[in-house]
Amino acid sequence: MIGVASRLERIVIAGRFAVTSDVGAGRTADGSFTTDQARNLVGYADAVNVGDNPLASPHLSALAEAAFVAQAGLEPILQLTCRDRNRIGLTSDLLGGWALGARNLLCLTGDPVTAGDHPDAVGVNDLSVLELVSLARKLRDEGRTLAGVEVDLPPRYFIGVADSPLAEPYDPARLEAKLDAGAMFVQTQIAYDVERLAAWADEVRPRGIFERASLFLGLAPVHSLRTARWMSDRLPGVTVPQALLRALEEALAGMKVSESRKVTLPPDKGYGAVIPQLIQEVDPKQIPEEARVAGAELAAEDEQGNRHFARVQEVHEDKILVDMNHPLAGRTLHFDVKILSID
Repeated sequence: MIGVASRLERIVIAGRFAVTSDVGAGRTADGSFTTDQARNLVGYADAVNVGDNPLASPHLSALAEAAFVAQAGLEPILQLTCRDRNRIGLTSDLLGGWALGARNLLCLTGDPVTAGDHPDAVGVNDLSVLELVSLARKLRDEGRTLAGVEVDLPPRYFIGVADSPLAEPYDPARLEAKLDAGAMFVQTQIAYDVERLAAWADEVRPRGIFERASLFLGLAPVHSLRTARWMSDRLPGVTVPQALLRALEEALAGMKVSESRKVTLPPDKGYGAVIPQLIQEVDPKQIPEEARVAGAELAAEDEQGNRHFARVQEVHEDKILVDMNHPLAGRTLHFDVKILSID
């Protein structure tokens, strides 16, 4: 039996909640840029992603960043894209990453070269992301390369892939194929729409996705309206609610650089008021036994057949109250805002 070398893998095998984070890949040859970020995450993150030329633009290499993160006392998640290397280079970097302290791997296709600052570059893509996963799994389980060559002390990565639950259209078969190839965990794209995320979970759950792989949901604080718009416009599968952005823009109107303000958005400016009609009585027999507890989350449909994220509000002997309102409906939202710059 192959031993488990990844601390992150041991955590999820034990059924414990785990947190991963990222260090921003710098356009610099100074490793302290990465080291300082990693040190700030010690005690907060169980493992840290190191990017592989994100947005198809040159950055400090993922292997170098993995080494700096490991030296800072954290476990790296080495990102490798198919875009920049052929199978020889990918195999070499898998060996090198392990030697430098990486114990986790995130296999990616990579952003298209047209998205970066070298749009005339030629993408390699010798292997597909499915084949990259298969390569890492073959090294882990058999100690051999794709050519069948035996490797001394082969890397035994905890192998992960990415998924964009809110992308349109979404094809769950793509994620299943990645797991079939040997992926063991999934990191999702940033998701702000809880209802759509719940609908995605309801779609993939019957396919056994959650039993086959560990899931890490992507979350990110919004530091500025510019960032929020950029993510919504540029990152595939990421949607920031437009109503919330408009409300924040209105609240910030007239502010000057360095000015701070506490912004309060009432429900009608955020996720709306609680709609009583969306709190319904349900026969307990219609709810799975394990979900018959206050606070349990489930997917439900309204009278028009639209799917919604729902929560069990109250449990009684003869009925269960199910709330299909957005989790933040009826809540007043509070933001601490400081204007750093104005374009």
